[in-house]
Amino acid sequence: MIISTGTASGKSLAYLTPAVAACFDGGTVLYLTPTKALAADQLRGLRELRITQVRAACFDGDTPFEERTWIRQHANYVLTNPDMLHRSLLPRHSQWSSFFRRLRMIVVDECHGYRGVFGSHVAQILRRLRRVCSRYGSRPTFILASATASEPGVFAKRLTGLEMDEVTTDASPKGSTTIALWEPPLTELRGEGGAPVRRTATAEAADLLADLVLANVRTLAFIRSRRGAETVAMSARAKLQDVAFSLSAHHAGSHRHPHSGPSHARHAAASHAHSAPAASTERGTPQAGADPSMPHEPHPHARPDRGSAGASAGDASSPKAATDLSTAVTRGAAAHPSDLSPAPAENPSNMADPHAAPDMDAAAGPAATADLSGTADPAAVTDPAVPLRDGAELQDAAELPDKIAAYRAGYLAEDRRLLEKALRSGTIMGLATTNALELGVDVSGLDAVLIAGWPGTRASLWQQAGRAGRAGQDALAVLIARDDPLDTYIVHHPDALFGQPVEAIVLDPDNPYVLGPHLCAAAAEIPLTEDDLPTFGDTAADVLADLVSQGLLRRRPNGWFWTKRERATDLADIRGGGGTLIQVVESSTGRLLGSVDEPSAHTTVHTGAVYLHQGETFLVEHLDLEAGVALVSGAAPDYSTFARDITDISIISAHRSHPLGPGTLHFGEVEVTRQVVSYLKRRIQSGEMVGDEPLDLPPRTLRTRAVWWTLPAEVVAPLAEQGFDLGGSAHAAEHAAIGLLPLFATCDRWDIGGVSTELHADTGQLTVFVYDGHAGGAGFAERGYARATDWLTATREAIASCECDRGCPSCIQSPKCGNGNDPLDKRGAIHLLDTLLTPPSTST
Repeated sequence: MIISTGTASGKSLAYLTPAVAACFDGGTVLYLTPTKALAADQLRGLRELRITQVRAACFDGDTPFEERTWIRQHANYVLTNPDMLHRSLLPRHSQWSSFFRRLRMIVVDECHGYRGVFGSHVAQILRRLRRVCSRYGSRPTFILASATASEPGVFAKRLTGLEMDEVTTDASPKGSTTIALWEPPLTELRGEGGAPVRRTATAEAADLLADLVLANVRTLAFIRSRRGAETVAMSARAKLQDVAFSLSAHHAGSHRHPHSGPSHARHAAASHAHSAPAASTERGTPQAGADPSMPHEPHPHARPDRGSAGASAGDASSPKAATDLSTAVTRGAAAHPSDLSPAPAENPSNMADPHAAPDMDAAAGPAATADLSGTADPAAVTDPAVPLRDGAELQDAAELPDKIAAYRAGYLAEDRRLLEKALRSGTIMGLATTNALELGVDVSGLDAVLIAGWPGTRASLWQQAGRAGRAGQDALAVLIARDDPLDTYIVHHPDALFGQPVEAIVLDPDNPYVLGPHLCAAAAEIPLTEDDLPTFGDTAADVLADLVSQGLLRRRPNGWFWTKRERATDLADIRGGGGTLIQVVESSTGRLLGSVDEPSAHTTVHTGAVYLHQGETFLVEHLDLEAGVALVSGAAPDYSTFARDITDISIISAHRSHPLGPGTLHFGEVEVTRQVVSYLKRRIQSGEMVGDEPLDLPPRTLRTRAVWWTLPAEVVAPLAEQGFDLGGSAHAAEHAAIGLLPLFATCDRWDIGGVSTELHADTGQLTVFVYDGHAGGAGFAERGYARATDWLTATREAIASCECDRGCPSCIQSPKCGNGNDPLDKRGAIHLLDTLLTPPSTST
């Protein structure tokens, strides 16, 4: 069965109760989670129950080897992850025979995390698990849990291969959540082609995180990358160091002026805080008649230009937004009911009016501390926890930077546990994290969540927003838009977010590049027989024949056998892109910092790349793919790096096709050749491009699946006659389509790629491709084929509604374009998509 109800609705209790009962009856329980953090959190909760009959233990990569034998022999409630199940438990199933023989229940928690290629791998791991259980005579019950699964029964059946009952009724009490959509302002900087550049989402997140921590608002900031999480934490800590220094200077000044008593200091601070809303209107949202792209004279103590926030159903650049958001934080106000439905466009009665007379009480409280418009003077901080005359509490102010930390995968297990504990206790008030804390970890007591950039799916957005307010209290969630077509579309079209179901979870267990390695692993565990084939799907027989021809398996009268001395499980890299691992080594000390898979190495640790590790910044001196090593050295550059590649594509076969307007839409198999040719340098704070350095890396070939559309020459000829650049029009439409596909498929723009051409060799027509960036396909392009009209209509709207003249990163420019975003024709792309979406005329 699958339980699919909201965040903090009691799903854990729903499976924990029968699981504990199974332990009382002498059975065993296997708990699977996508992350180590969630397993450790669940173990903590189990131990707090103090039930001696439940012998619970985590079995993952952090488990000391001396404990593993005890767990195999004595634990009856084992918490692990798909990686350990794949590499340890299943290959060594004979050592776990007692556990598997008594296995009553398998809990698959946060199952919506199993999507794409990773989800396809997990689906086959679960089929191998069912087969091993059958070997020992057990038939455990599967219980799946997710707060954000669309069509949960259908998805759960595809994941496990079993028929599913579903529980979807949620009657749990919830606090209300204020949702703010926050669009960073345009700067006076110019990017490629003279396009305007917005302030980066990570810079905005760092400012907001520092402001919220100053206001004693316990906050999680979700950042899309490990490097970004480290950067946000460091930037926010630096801002709090500035505040602590200003407080110290102000304190010293107060000693030099004996007549400036505490009441005078507080009054001066409150008076200064009253000026913030007016300054916010001038800076974040220009006054009437002002040029929104031009900077305004900054306040002497102000932080860099900040963006503006809006209620979910309103304009994200509303002049009252910054004050509304600050008020929502400090009062715990909720603009929306608990179902997160949009609020009316007018200002709700419980939100502050930026044009009203200042509220003296509010100014003297946390609102003065956390002015989210970015204009508050750090010396005017008046939080009662940091009075300016008390030396002991002034010391607390000096410890402000320690209230913020980073959290991501790659840290030592004990460090991650300490960070989780510090956040729960309030020792840390702000944590910049990757999605490692997105899933069910109980960090109760959180007040706010910042989400820097669209997290990829609506499911992830609601999952991350649900981290705040878990104890039933009101909460705040802020989505900070990146300079990206999808992010811009969302903040200007909130109806695409609110009131919409979460996306269908896409996975393809039948992908031969996924199925083949797991059939080899299954044969190495227990020789495969004809009776096993239905467990692995309809395509298993064909894939087995191919594996035999490759010499990986041997067919004998009683089944298929693994023939190699190597571990069969090494064939499947369930989370990575495959290939050998590249070791990242500090050249001066020989210290091993980490590792990346070979495909990712081309884009993340190429020569000249900026590499972050646990708050330290390194520059890659040299990438040696043959030796499998990237040598790095410590550095402190003020820029980040982004790899660029060029791509060629050829069509192998078209599986399905149908007319689309005057053109044709196709889905099928393609071969993609990609080569990283250069990398961009961009300023960390501003996003300004400061260089494009060439690289010499070998090409890589990928056989995958794609969706593509074609338009014949006679249809596009009128556009060329009107002066539009057909190649630039197709190129712009391709970029925007890649940016918008994550709205319709559970993917990220970095999971997919695209190619466009005015005349493709295989079609003889103008052609635009969007392909899965994983061998064999991941189901994303197929989803695009199924939702093509909605997807391309949204793409056209995203381009047309962007306020730029000739194209910018918010609509048609791509951060990973190998052609330097040239040529691009914004108006031509709109006309091209209009042509494609026009229904064909019919004769009477």
